[in-house]
Amino acid sequence: MQHRSLGATGLKVSRLGLGTMTWGRDTDEHEARDQLVAFTEAGGTLLDTAAGYGGGASEELIGSLLGDVVDRDEVVLATKAGIGARRGGREYNTSRGHLLTTLDASLRRLGVDHVDLWQVHLWSDETPLEETLTALDLAVSTGRASYVGVSNYTGWQTAQAATWQRAVPGRAVLASTQVEYSLLNRAVEAEVIPACEALGLGVLPWSPLGRGVLTGKYRSGTPSDSRAASAHFAGFVGSYLNERSAGIVEAVARAADGLGWSPLEVALVWVRDQPGVTAPIVGARTATQLRGALGIDELVLPAEIVEALDDVSGE
Repeated sequence: MQHRSLGATGLKVSRLGLGTMTWGRDTDEHEARDQLVAFTEAGGTLLDTAAGYGGGASEELIGSLLGDVVDRDEVVLATKAGIGARRGGREYNTSRGHLLTTLDASLRRLGVDHVDLWQVHLWSDETPLEETLTALDLAVSTGRASYVGVSNYTGWQTAQAATWQRAVPGRAVLASTQVEYSLLNRAVEAEVIPACEALGLGVLPWSPLGRGVLTGKYRSGTPSDSRAASAHFAGFVGSYLNERSAGIVEAVARAADGLGWSPLEVALVWVRDQPGVTAPIVGARTATQLRGALGIDELVLPAEIVEALDDVSGE
């Protein structure tokens, strides 16, 4: 698998990242192991998790596999802080104290002394931005994180945070942002992508397959073993099961038929090769599904198909 620099930094990552949001909850140890083996054997390095995934279960599972399935220094380990669980609900907290405490807990669960990329999981109006960003400075200066980034920021939020970090020498410059981006959701193209290109941030798209809808699996209904049929993800996936999405999925399927590819390959190559994108984060239910994504490294969409997909998916 080819590698790219993460934004304007010296950190190299694989052109696809492995998402682990369901690990430790819906994805058990055996399936996670199979996915990690398939990913690293294909040359993948970017392993993405978060403290809020399964209440830390994802990080714990990754920690149990590091050193067994793959050596620590063979992966680019990325995690996030800012979203957690409290009293049965979700908690959002980007205060300096909470973020650093969460990072320390992540390191313990992962069984490492540092992560390669540490990201603020979301923007919060309840904490001054400069306080949130000092947590990133401290994480880097104390060696707990090598690089830092943000996630789910709007365009102006991304620009403000990145500019603040560049304003004074010694602050930890933002390496990346992680945002939802696919043929079904191109909102980030208006402001987030231009801000990242201007300020040197790499873009890590999450849900690059439109929450699984772009694979075509929902064209004739909801499979019983799909995420849309699960209690955890029914609403998450269901928001893309509409007439507009159906038209885009059909266009992807027609392109796939013409190329002899799968719809997954068409949709994933499209987002991988968009301006500013470093590495889409792919989450799979099974290792077999993951392998379908890992074979795209040499694939390039013809310009006329890119144009057609742009037209049908534009707002």
